[in-house]
Amino acid sequence: VIPPPVIHIESYSEDSISFSLKMTANIKVSGYVVNVYWTFDTHRQEKRTLIIEGEKSIQKVANLTAHTPYEISAWAKTELGDSPLSFVHVVTSGTRPAPPSLKAKAINQTAVECSWTGPRNVVYGIFYATSFLELYRSPHNTTTTSHNITVLVQRDEQYLFLV
Repeated sequence: VIPPPVIHIESYSEDSISFSLKMTANIKVSGYVVNVYWTFDTHRQEKRTLIIEGEKSIQKVANLTAHTPYEISAWAKTELGDSPLSFVHVVTSGTRPAPPSLKAKAINQTAVECSWTGPRNVVYGIFYATSFLELYRSPHNTTTTSHNITVLVQRDEQYLFLV
């Protein structure tokens, strides 16, 4: 039986998490698959996947948000097959940034100008859909470092926007 890998949080800060991976059994590891999950505004779960080759065990995930809960899951790829998943939870330190204040204005039937307030030098995600269900499951999205963007939409539809 292949055991799950052990995930150990080495350190964390406002914008990063460092962790190590190891196997407790004497099984040759060819790599790991790691998923980092977090929830955006309770409407959208985000995920970042890391493919780690070899037995290299210490990793750092950067560009995270302060005071945000993250779930890290991992499994090992071994000579005997894939291991079961293991999980760990961690909350980054610091103060979570205030949510941006979004204004959306139709320019014409297929374009919406979105603008918002918030800190500079960060990446903003803009999510939009025609229903709350679609906004949660599979929204259209784009990113920008600006404080405004023009989004192209389908005519004769109503849209919900998040930034």
